[in-house]
Amino acid sequence: MTSIIKVTPLLGALDTGTAVCYLLKVDQYTLLLDCGLDVTKLSEFTARIMQHTNHINAVLVSFPDVDHIGALPYLYGTLGLDCQIYGTVPVYNMGQMFLYDYYQSKNSSEDFNIFTLDHVDNVFDHFQQMKYSQTLTICPGISITPYAAGHMIGGTMWKIMKDDEEDIVYAVDFNHKKERHLNGALFNNIIRPSLLITDAYNATFEYKKRRKRDQELISTILETVRQDGNVIIVVDTAGRVLELMQLLEQLWRNAESGLSAYSLALLNHVGYNVVDFAKNMLEWMSDTVTKQFEEQRSYPFHFKHLNLCHSLQELEKIPSPYVLLTSMADLSCGFARNLLAVSAETKENCIIVTQRTKPDTLASKLLSNAINNTIDITIGKRVPLEGKELEEHLNSIAKKQQEVEKMEVEEEGEESDEEQEDDQALVQRHDVPIPEETHNKKSFFKQHKVYPMFPFHEEKIKWDEYGEFIKHEHFRIDEEPIKEEEMETEKVKPVTTAPAAPTEIPTKCVTSRIKTQVNCKVKFIDFEGRSDGESIKRILAAVLKPRQMVIVHGTPDSSRHLAEFCRDSKDMGVSQIFVPGIGETVDATSERHIYQVKLKDALVTAAKFSRANDAELAWIDAVIDVQLNADKEQVAMLEPLTNKPSHVPVFINEPRLSNLRQTLIKNGIQAEFNGGVLVCNNKVAIRRNASGTIQIEGTVCDDYYKIRTLLYSMYAII
Repeated sequence: MTSIIKVTPLLGALDTGTAVCYLLKVDQYTLLLDCGLDVTKLSEFTARIMQHTNHINAVLVSFPDVDHIGALPYLYGTLGLDCQIYGTVPVYNMGQMFLYDYYQSKNSSEDFNIFTLDHVDNVFDHFQQMKYSQTLTICPGISITPYAAGHMIGGTMWKIMKDDEEDIVYAVDFNHKKERHLNGALFNNIIRPSLLITDAYNATFEYKKRRKRDQELISTILETVRQDGNVIIVVDTAGRVLELMQLLEQLWRNAESGLSAYSLALLNHVGYNVVDFAKNMLEWMSDTVTKQFEEQRSYPFHFKHLNLCHSLQELEKIPSPYVLLTSMADLSCGFARNLLAVSAETKENCIIVTQRTKPDTLASKLLSNAINNTIDITIGKRVPLEGKELEEHLNSIAKKQQEVEKMEVEEEGEESDEEQEDDQALVQRHDVPIPEETHNKKSFFKQHKVYPMFPFHEEKIKWDEYGEFIKHEHFRIDEEPIKEEEMETEKVKPVTTAPAAPTEIPTKCVTSRIKTQVNCKVKFIDFEGRSDGESIKRILAAVLKPRQMVIVHGTPDSSRHLAEFCRDSKDMGVSQIFVPGIGETVDATSERHIYQVKLKDALVTAAKFSRANDAELAWIDAVIDVQLNADKEQVAMLEPLTNKPSHVPVFINEPRLSNLRQTLIKNGIQAEFNGGVLVCNNKVAIRRNASGTIQIEGTVCDDYYKIRTLLYSMYAII
């Protein structure tokens, strides 16, 4: 590599968390690779990323879930990040669904102030949608290409090219296996990268086979509903839930399964939109799904048995027993948490967790505790304000409204003053020529006559970010005249006033701690959709074979386990393996004698550049001065020398003799090869010696100097 490459994990390195965020610095450009949200580490994450916010040039997003894009609204809305975001079309669509559902779930149970829905919209205003295998230049010399990663719809492995020479691959959470609604990851175009940034999340984890997992899910559902119990399957919002929706819908359509007599439902805040987006993104799904649509003309996500619910009130209308898909996957908030407090005490019910979570989440605690144990659940809900709290809230709103109106009145007053000045200027004009006596006689220059002109007032147009203000009187339609008979009947009718438009009721969050006896069955059935440890090792050793590796997103044990495997593998041939911690920067530059320096303006202006192919070169005599920049980092500055020493000219860009021959012929010089020697006008001979340098021999004449000048013009001489 000829570029200076540095990688800094900000989230997801040598820990048990699921959120990921990494900084990739290539020379002077900085890329943010994913930006997940971990609420428990928000203050530390803010302190780390604030140092780099002003230097980030682009954000690359791999997956649409909260673990990969959850902190972007916070960065763009609060920390002031303002750069382009790149991701696939499904990541753009489903990412909004994830963040909307997460915000609604959090805001309904607590005073959530990390970001707002306006911040979410602001994030996706900066989003540039891409397709698989589409190459796009995002910075000078840096291009990106997304490739299918599986796991979730639109999931991406990023290939980052620098000057079309060195390639950096960022691939985390990929899944090489084909599923019902997704194809597996494709590695054909990312073989033998210069640097691979990958994860060790599943390095020590072994999955059951897909058939066994499906059979375990089916048997658990049948066993529960036949005992009149409800099955609550805890899933994400718009990612892995699509795979489970496909599986359950197929089971319900199969009459032999015996499940069509029971209810099937999906409960989250954006269920309708998720299904609608899935219907419109069939080209991003598996070959089986597209083939089914092309041959049978049936939408795979047109569900006949799945009921879509947006609230607990809608769920109450679903007859029991039922099988319910609901979010959030870690039970941190949302409908799943509320239902757990109600359903856990009934021993006929069953709760199925489909994803591994952090040890401190409610889902992890639920799985670790045995049945018949008691767990504490903090439940939050919004209640309307009453009494003194409502009065104080209304007073604060009234004060804010008065301040806004006061500011508007002041602005209107300033505008009216300007208009009044314009009117006074118009009044001073006359409709007849002004006599010369009225002119200023003290003026030295000749005065022009003022000719008649009617007074004219140009109305100033007012506008805001939505355009010109609308004047309602321009669009008012005069009512038809009412007949006398109608007027008499109207007099008899009693006067009724229209009801006032309903306003948003102010609310507050009230939390309560509930001790719940877990009598129901609790199971973990893996539907994460990631490659397992054995598959990851085979892919790294037999397919990818990177020259260098940076291992992130894993526990300390799994990260070290994968690093040791790669070092011991003879087939990989990896030169360096880095396992950084959070906040630790690793230098992944393969060349050890490359340094980054800054040049003084005086040094640049004094340098004489010579062009060699696509580059410009110059000889510089300077001294290195190490200084501290605004971020308190050491920066090497080159200071020009006062007494420049002389140096022997250096010839760069050794030309080929065949190219030199064409140049000579274009300039009217006869040139032919004779035994590997280029003979020019039978006077000058040009040959390449054993060391590879070009020698020119011949009689001293005008042709000799002309040929030598043409030869020198093909070099970059510094």
